[in-house]
Amino acid sequence: MASSARLAPVALIAGSCVSLQFGAALAVQLFPALGSWGMTALRVLIAAVAVLLIARPAAWAWDRRQWGLVAGYGLALGGMNGFFYASLAVLPLGPAVAIEFLGPLLLAAALSRRIADISWVVLALGAMGLFALDGMNGEHLDPTGVMLVLIAAAFWALYIRLGARVSRNVPGLGGLGMGLAIAAIALIPFGVPAIAIVALDPTLVPLVIGTVVLASVVPYSLELLALRRLSQRAFGILLSLEPVFAALFGWLLLAQDLSPLRIVAIVLVVAASIGTAIGARPTDEAHPGTGLTPVPIPARGSDR
Repeated sequence: MASSARLAPVALIAGSCVSLQFGAALAVQLFPALGSWGMTALRVLIAAVAVLLIARPAAWAWDRRQWGLVAGYGLALGGMNGFFYASLAVLPLGPAVAIEFLGPLLLAAALSRRIADISWVVLALGAMGLFALDGMNGEHLDPTGVMLVLIAAAFWALYIRLGARVSRNVPGLGGLGMGLAIAAIALIPFGVPAIAIVALDPTLVPLVIGTVVLASVVPYSLELLALRRLSQRAFGILLSLEPVFAALFGWLLLAQDLSPLRIVAIVLVVAASIGTAIGARPTDEAHPGTGLTPVPIPARGSDR
């Protein structure tokens, strides 16, 4: 029984990672019809409606500071999702997720200034060098895709910082719900055409719903359950395995090849993320990005 209790949260995190990658695979299949930004807009909109119905935030009682934090948080969330999905249109899933992890890793190093954290970032940057070296062997990653996922990584770091402040200043899930709503409003130029396309082609509805459920609802729920049974440090370590799941499911579901150098690079990113999580102090705000987050991470590309 004790052994089962210890394994249960690990199974929950594994289930979350598996669900996320299935959701990402479905989303990629929708890109030809909706485009990456259209898919992002629909996903964020549906998530916003769902969370607002659950949270019912008393937003009219917020002051200017609270609204400012939530607005910035929502824009960061929208940018993080949009640019990550845009990168998936031209990058394999595994390398894209691995590169995006640079965002929280760099944030951890910048805020802690500990030699250990900086060393982990250097290791992750070395992994990026392996991706570049792989390109010299004819297996290059699309430069535009790399730029897009690096922008997503920057938005992820911003999302972590603002999310920590929102969680302290806005009660319940109100900040998350209104943040998603603001992100959906920012993505309206892409959302309106996507909604029209889905309305004219109802066969796309199951894929859209499947993407939202598998990439948002299921992993978010599983991670909340896991967080009740795990320390934040253990949660961060387990979540650091996400690039491995992404590479595996990119290969299984999307027929995306993985060269030996890319595999090594992904393993190095995972090692850097685990190392950062292990070295995290309870008071660190940088380390939420590697899983030690005070707020949920919904709809983050292939992940939350």
